[in-house]
Amino acid sequence: MARTTPHDHSPLPDPPLYWRVATRLLDELRDGGIPPGERLPSERKLAEHLGVSRETVRQALEVLRRDGLVATDRRGSHATLPGPAVRSPSSLTFPVGARATDPGGAVDRATVTWEAPPPEHAEALGLAPHRPTLVHRYESAGADGRGRRTAVTSFSAVALSEVEELARYRDRADGAATAQLHRAYDWMRKAGLTLHHRDSITPLADAPSVRVRRRVHDQYARPLEITDLLVDAQQEALVYEFTLPAAG
Repeated sequence: MARTTPHDHSPLPDPPLYWRVATRLLDELRDGGIPPGERLPSERKLAEHLGVSRETVRQALEVLRRDGLVATDRRGSHATLPGPAVRSPSSLTFPVGARATDPGGAVDRATVTWEAPPPEHAEALGLAPHRPTLVHRYESAGADGRGRRTAVTSFSAVALSEVEELARYRDRADGAATAQLHRAYDWMRKAGLTLHHRDSITPLADAPSVRVRRRVHDQYARPLEITDLLVDAQQEALVYEFTLPAAG
């Protein structure tokens, strides 16, 4: 609906669509959905998220660039609002339960294969039965064989299509070469994906172990990966650490 000035009744046109989209993007940036320095989703993803055309998104981003709120380089566009630098969340280790240090001479081994994932993983990731994907296997144990952990992670088609560092592993996924993907979550975030994870812990009835299942999805509720970790519950405790920034 057109507006009028307080001095007369001549109508003022509504702001153009790209201007309204720029305002909405700025609100989302200020809400912290995209922290300073983080890459924005692609124009295609923003268009889908906002329900507008890519051209409208392009015009909206140009408005924000002119005001110094968004910058663009060879990696894409990123927020430049004042705020603390983005740091990798230490609580999101890959795979879940991986040892960040070397306690007592622990031995780690990790490999990747290109194969059909476990049926439960395929269902969670929205993959057709028997469709292959990148599967990561992780093993860790102390020098004396105690405190053994094993983890199996399956990645979704979305993760492999949008995270180029992961996609590169397809050609060398022979199950033999070492593949420590410690930075997998960092790669996802650099690709413009916001990570939401849910961990569930279940004791196993037939063994003195617990299973930790982690599911990770992005800001569009698309599954990215699922991990099953088995931990020897008689030998050690599984500790989760969460760090929250101070308010204001």
